[in-house]
Amino acid sequence: MGIENFIRDALLLPTDVIAYHVSRELAELYVDKSILEGQTWYFDLDGFVRAEKCAVIEERFIFNHVRTEWEGRGKKQKQRLQNSWLNILWRGKLLEVLLLTWAVGYYRVRHHWIVADDRQLAEDFFDAVCEWSGEVRGEILVYQDGYFEKNKDLFDSIKSATFDNLVLEESLREEIRRDFSQFFASREVYERYQIPWKRGAVFIGPPGNGKTHTIKALINELGKPCIYVRSFKSDCGTDQESMAEVFKQARLSAPCVVVLEDLDAMINDENRAFFLNELDGFGSNAGVAVIATTNHPDKLDAAILDRPSRFDRKYHFQLPQNVERESYVVAWNKELQPEMKLSSSGVDHVVAATEGFSFAYLKELLLSATVHWMTQERKVSMDEVVRQQVELLRGQIKTTEEPKVTQRGRLKFFKRSA
Repeated sequence: MGIENFIRDALLLPTDVIAYHVSRELAELYVDKSILEGQTWYFDLDGFVRAEKCAVIEERFIFNHVRTEWEGRGKKQKQRLQNSWLNILWRGKLLEVLLLTWAVGYYRVRHHWIVADDRQLAEDFFDAVCEWSGEVRGEILVYQDGYFEKNKDLFDSIKSATFDNLVLEESLREEIRRDFSQFFASREVYERYQIPWKRGAVFIGPPGNGKTHTIKALINELGKPCIYVRSFKSDCGTDQESMAEVFKQARLSAPCVVVLEDLDAMINDENRAFFLNELDGFGSNAGVAVIATTNHPDKLDAAILDRPSRFDRKYHFQLPQNVERESYVVAWNKELQPEMKLSSSGVDHVVAATEGFSFAYLKELLLSATVHWMTQERKVSMDEVVRQQVELLRGQIKTTEEPKVTQRGRLKFFKRSA
């Protein structure tokens, strides 16, 4: 097989024999060299090259297939190697890397082959790329659809969320803040007394009451790598395999924070035992803090919520009381132009009239009032506009949610059936 057509001819084969065929052909082509083959997201050669950790020496007689992705207006286009044969200069030594991408079901996988003068050089290069790729630097590591992706935009977008602008019941805010800061600062104490240095917490409560904002503020303040799991579902593997990948990465990135939003939607009867084993099994999760959220704790098994050492603390995010609603409205009002501001009596009215509103509904109220005020060409005061919008929004809430009081006297919301 000629090198010029090596990639083309390999990709014409059935997908279940490509890897074996290529490995055999390379072994015959390079009888005096070592060949290292694999398939893992950690081998991010594209990023390694962009970071100038190695250099590519172009061979023009081989066609390299590169896919260009548009990342959005004003953003730099991203190029990803798909099918390429590259000469790599790394630490003064030359290697060859063959990359092939093909579809397995609905999922595309990329295999690599490293060709080096000796086995040690190939393994050292593989380790260097994977170790660099596994680090989280100024980005959020997002897991979705069976693979990880480093998301710098998401990392940048949460920078505005801090504990200073987090409106939450004060004792709850400070308890959460102190809990995680002390955990990451206390490694030596945990080790001295032979206590596993890991942490788990569940944020519980109806949607729109500050759980996500609190997580963002924690990520910003702690300054630790963050792994954000959108789903364990994947077309190319099982939930259990995804869970194993997430916790493997967490152990590599530790000390770090793992975020599992809407945990009740991630865990089911089939994957629960495996999840619990990853969370609190034989694997060491030293330095890993897992923060999960749920709007429906009743859907979670007691083995997850109630057993110590899995989720050590449960923090309840209730609907905001008068003092929190007032803080929220005052902070919002402070940012408005003078002619748009609510009067003192207007603020008092909003606070009194929004009993049972979540922070999300408060935000919607104030946004819709601002838009409505502008469309009315400023002929009506903001106080009056807000009064109108409160009634409209309260009517909307009543059509979708029915408030009930639990035995403990805490307000809960239950969805009405259609």
